[in-house]
Amino acid sequence: MKLQPDKSDVQTLTAHGPGWVAINNERVEHSVVLGSRGERFAWECTNFEDLGPEHFAQLAALGAELVIFGSGQRIRFPQPVWLRPLMAQRTGVETMDTAAACRTYNILASEGRHVVAALLVEQPKAGN
Repeated sequence: MKLQPDKSDVQTLTAHGPGWVAINNERVEHSVVLGSRGERFAWECTNFEDLGPEHFAQLAALGAELVIFGSGQRIRFPQPVWLRPLMAQRTGVETMDTAAACRTYNILASEGRHVVAALLVEQPKAGN
């Protein structure tokens, strides 16, 4: 059974790997915010420890119904205080590793939902 349309009119995450994601087949090697209504910009953080309340306030300003936070190669949850601006406007937040966030974003965006993916793209450590 076919569950998704052949072509989507929204930006999609077409691939991912350690240290990168691909948006509409364009490889991106930095953290990025991507939205189903055309939002796209570099997210100024290179690892989880760089994150703070200002990063999530930036997401709240987009007015999405749901924010999917891709926390890097493993799942790590943001501090509740960081999420206050999103909670204040009743925006849902889901946290998962970045690979799962890519898949989830594509499904919800293809359904026509106003969803934003905030993807932490961490560079692999040397020797790994």
